[in-house]
Amino acid sequence: MQFTTTYFPSVADVTKASEKLEEVVTRTPLSQNMRYSNQFECNVLFKREDLQQVRSYKIRGAYNKMSSLNEGEIENGIVCASAGNHAQGVALSCKLLKIKGTIYMPAPTPNQKVEQVKMFGANFIDIVLVGDTFDDSYHAAMLECDRLNKSFIHPFNDEKVIEGQATVGLEILNQSQTSIDYIFIPVGGGGLAAGLSTIFKQMSPQTKIIGVEPEGAPSMSSSLQNGAVVELKKIEKFVDGAAVRRVGDKTFEICKENLDNMITVPEGKVCQTILELYNKDAIVVEPAGALSIAALDKYAEEIKGKNIVCLISGSNNDITRTPEIKERALLYTNLKHYFIIKFPQRAGALREFVVEILGADDDITHFEYTKKANRETDVAVVGIQLKSPSNLAPLITKLKLHNFYGDYLNDKPDLFQFLV
Repeated sequence: MQFTTTYFPSVADVTKASEKLEEVVTRTPLSQNMRYSNQFECNVLFKREDLQQVRSYKIRGAYNKMSSLNEGEIENGIVCASAGNHAQGVALSCKLLKIKGTIYMPAPTPNQKVEQVKMFGANFIDIVLVGDTFDDSYHAAMLECDRLNKSFIHPFNDEKVIEGQATVGLEILNQSQTSIDYIFIPVGGGGLAAGLSTIFKQMSPQTKIIGVEPEGAPSMSSSLQNGAVVELKKIEKFVDGAAVRRVGDKTFEICKENLDNMITVPEGKVCQTILELYNKDAIVVEPAGALSIAALDKYAEEIKGKNIVCLISGSNNDITRTPEIKERALLYTNLKHYFIIKFPQRAGALREFVVEILGADDDITHFEYTKKANRETDVAVVGIQLKSPSNLAPLITKLKLHNFYGDYLNDKPDLFQFLV
């Protein structure tokens, strides 16, 4: 019978990686956020990895791995697969180390991220857009590696990548003036969580380490519950920096031992957090970058009076996604609702709907209607934004009383996606 030993990066390994990265990465701030500190009655610190040159922590693992390649591996060149942030770290590392690279990215990757990869890699990289998810790009990249004998720079399931990401933890502990009670970290494939948690377990064992995933892509949560790595058949791709179907074997084994808890947060809550950070703190984050902060509500009681660190992992957010982010946030907070409305085929029906049914603060944000002949009633898909979630029940009551009510779409996702 063979027994395998789980790899855990040592403090010495991570210190060596940190020294190697000293001239490459930014020592990002660990700063108090007054608003969240007041809201949760504790000391909330943000570790601002969104302020790296590539606007995420991914440069740490990518550079640490690529700088360890031998001459033959450098000569052959490298391949990577990424939803965006790892690609930027690899691209910059290619330019700094003068290594030719081919970067595979999902076809739906926001254009802003694709352009950033091109900028950081300059003439040292080629980009191939393929598939719908990271996993699709990963399989295409692995075929390229096998065909041309190139080195694959994995975004998370690699010891040198894990050691590089672990330097974030070492940096936090060196920066902190107080003992850290809780640290919240975003989890996608698990590279950051594996590296950072190992350092904390060795240097700050009293700290509770909480991993946070998007609700629609709970790959680490599902694996931990199952006791082994599982591959999800379907994921919600909105939080693209943390949406993977399968976590790494290495990262899973480490996280299984080190994480004190693994939780998920709804994508709508992530969107609400993104908007709050922008509007109230002037901080721009991508969906994955908001995960750690979006999780605080679930620990509101436990963290009172404690020292808390939230790791903001990245800020590569495409501005064209703003309408979708706002829409998801409004749906999550029960302020936006979609209905099928039955309009009688008579003059004044629309006026009756607006005057008699809608409240003074209700706003029509979506209206699709085509009049058809020879019908007593026609239907419209109507989106209504409310001032308060408590206004929903009275609105539905009035719709039914005046015989305008057709159906409520928010709780019918398949129909909602088809009609809206």
